[in-house]
Amino acid sequence: WSATARTISCVSLGPLLYCNPCVIQVFHWAQRNAEHIVPLYCFDPGHYLGTANYNLPRTGPFRLRFLLDSIQDLRTSLIQGGSTLVVRRGRPEQVVGDLIKQLGSVSAVAFHEEVAPEDQQVERGVKDICSQMKVKVHTCWGSTLYHRDDLPFNHLSRLPDVYTQFRKAVETQGRVRPVLPTLDQLKPLPPGSGLDEGPIPSPEELEQTDPVRDPRSAFPCSGGETQALARLQHYFWDTDAVSTYKETRNGLIGLDYSTKFSPWLAVGCLSPRYIYQQIKKYESERTANQSTYWVVFELLWRDYFKFIGAKYGDRLFDIKGLQDKSIPWKKDMNLFNAWKEGRTGVPFVDANMRELALTGFMSNRGRQNVASFLTKDLGLDWRMGAEWFHYLLVDHDVSSNYGNWLYSAGIGNDPRENRKFNMIKQGLDYDNNGDYVRHWVPELKGIRGGEVHTPWTLSSASLSHSLVSLNDTYPSPIVMAPEWSRHTNKKPTGAGPSARGKKGPSHTPKQHKDRGIDFYFSKSKNF
Repeated sequence: WSATARTISCVSLGPLLYCNPCVIQVFHWAQRNAEHIVPLYCFDPGHYLGTANYNLPRTGPFRLRFLLDSIQDLRTSLIQGGSTLVVRRGRPEQVVGDLIKQLGSVSAVAFHEEVAPEDQQVERGVKDICSQMKVKVHTCWGSTLYHRDDLPFNHLSRLPDVYTQFRKAVETQGRVRPVLPTLDQLKPLPPGSGLDEGPIPSPEELEQTDPVRDPRSAFPCSGGETQALARLQHYFWDTDAVSTYKETRNGLIGLDYSTKFSPWLAVGCLSPRYIYQQIKKYESERTANQSTYWVVFELLWRDYFKFIGAKYGDRLFDIKGLQDKSIPWKKDMNLFNAWKEGRTGVPFVDANMRELALTGFMSNRGRQNVASFLTKDLGLDWRMGAEWFHYLLVDHDVSSNYGNWLYSAGIGNDPRENRKFNMIKQGLDYDNNGDYVRHWVPELKGIRGGEVHTPWTLSSASLSHSLVSLNDTYPSPIVMAPEWSRHTNKKPTGAGPSARGKKGPSHTPKQHKDRGIDFYFSKSKNF
């Protein structure tokens, strides 16, 4: 280590930004060990290529817009702290190597460790170039509630393959590290280096179009730490919505039925440890109940999939999954296109898929259902669905997405076999009056009440009165599951002919024991 002119380059190899606990750790470490710091964000062209199996774009328009907003917000924050964010486009190892050559006095490169195999390959490339150029590398672990080194398992190979076992172990034997304070002032960039901060590219420069905001979106928010903290302030302290989270989390319409923290968590603008700190503060100052605990419970699911990704590596993406189970998956592109475009003829599925396509967001309840429909009703390769979500979700997280799809396909961390959702029962349970379906499938708006979930069961006269023509204005189902018939003639309270003409929102969905949190839940055979 040189005694003078020490410069540390703090590199973001992916979209992990300032409020992330690891990034703050890096800055604290750099403040202690350097005279100058170069915060760097690198747009890796690999993030904008096709997915591995079906060549879908890896980064869709909604997530890209959210990321660009987040990077701009980060740059603004760093400027206020006496620094700035250097932005470059190119392979990270090449970008880092070029900056080391340009600066000439870099003593260390620091970055955050990831678990996905492709991310680790990038990290190895950066380490290699630093080794060649005699520059030290400092890495750290972040983005999870529980630090990897604090898990009550001797090694990740001993991580339980069942979530409940993991949760009970960390809750009783683990600890959540305290949040580090954000630094008000940062060491500046090296003077006289001629270092240009670089422009933040536009969506068009990254071969994407800027998405049009749909006014129906349940997530009409922008990226960045500023927006993330405002959202937490609103959900916790301004509205007390967190105190009823467990009762409302299966909602479908609107912003406040759930926390909506996931996009900011995924891109690194919000720390799970900060959320945990705020939960504990809220519980101390206002109330502690099942809802406040359930937010932490969900953060544990997020941790669990991250650590599962670290444990299994490439197997997270293998068609046989974590269980090495051979299933004769179909690869019918006609069925897949109907699913992804929201024209399966099953209104609850179609409404969710259209919401995703038009906004980049879908509720927890919707994700569970459309994943079950693709894998269990259509029998399609689960990777088709996983890669479509990878493309479109504004809150895409590699480990959570692929881990959850494996779970849905029955080849992941689900301790029960043959778990399958009944699309009609789910629709009637969680959208009993059909408001959500009519919200996203306007061609069915003439069908009142819960009957909108099964238009193929209506008489010709009813369909004509509702201005619906099957296979013309709306398709017949592309598949029929026998268990649906148990619910097609049942009318939920407030639905059906007796309710025609009545208006009002769907009821708050009833809760069921152990029904889950980020994606999947336990249930009986008649689900």
